[in-house]
Amino acid sequence: VQLVESGGGLVQPGGSLRLSCAASGFTFSDYAMSWYRQVPGKAREFVSDITGGGARTSYRDSVKGRFTISRDNAKNTLYLQMNSLKPEDTAVYYCKTIVRYRELWGQGTLVTVSS
Repeated sequence: VQLVESGGGLVQPGGSLRLSCAASGFTFSDYAMSWYRQVPGKAREFVSDITGGGARTSYRDSVKGRFTISRDNAKNTLYLQMNSLKPEDTAVYYCKTIVRYRELWGQGTLVTVSS
């Protein structure tokens, strides 16, 4: 059972990035998925989540209207499209799910927003 994030990098303020999270080892479409982020020295914080079928999503207030979560259940992949990025979005981004009462996290991908 594994989650592997990719797509992070350095981007200028106002730019865009799309993060991906490839899942394996479980029936991806059966489980809600989430994105979290963490700045060194601070607590990990919720960013967005999506139901197994993709019908319902939610976002933290600071990213509403800028970030879009989506999933492709045929490809076992979760996405986070991030637009209008701000320096305060700089963090390590993690995908997460709960399978059989166990939390699963990826290794994280670093997003740096800086000019």
